[in-house]
Amino acid sequence: MTKSLKFAFIALACAAGAANAQAVRTERNMSLELANQIAATAVATCATNGYAVSATVVDRAGTVRAVQRADNAGPHTLGASQQKAFTSASAKNNTLAIMEIAQKNPGAANLVNIPGYLLLGGGVPVKVGNEVIGAVGVGGAPAGNLDEQCALAAIDHVKELLK
Repeated sequence: MTKSLKFAFIALACAAGAANAQAVRTERNMSLELANQIAATAVATCATNGYAVSATVVDRAGTVRAVQRADNAGPHTLGASQQKAFTSASAKNNTLAIMEIAQKNPGAANLVNIPGYLLLGGGVPVKVGNEVIGAVGVGGAPAGNLDEQCALAAIDHVKELLK
């Protein structure tokens, strides 16, 4: 192998290594401790208002990190809270807003057909700045906007940890 060919091969290997280094990302994500605090606060907030709910917290990938179900919460609330959390984390938006978009925009009406999506109020993204690190879904209050209020209160309760 000639000296110039060896040099070219080494340069190419170094360039490939640099490209691989740029492909690795660092992301913030939801800790178990934070997820448990959010779920517990959401359930407690709804209980204060007389609603027996379930709360599910997911990480940025939509994977469940914490679940709490209040005494007397219906069995359907577990699935609803998980789907709301998944929808919110996936779309990076409140599920109430997504529902309204789907209702008003015929082009978005098919969002209801995405597996795992639930377009009812009660799913809220958890953010650090503008970066979504997860979401909370609440199900079981008499209306989605009430579920959302409990989710928002839970996020507000931990806002100092989201910096």
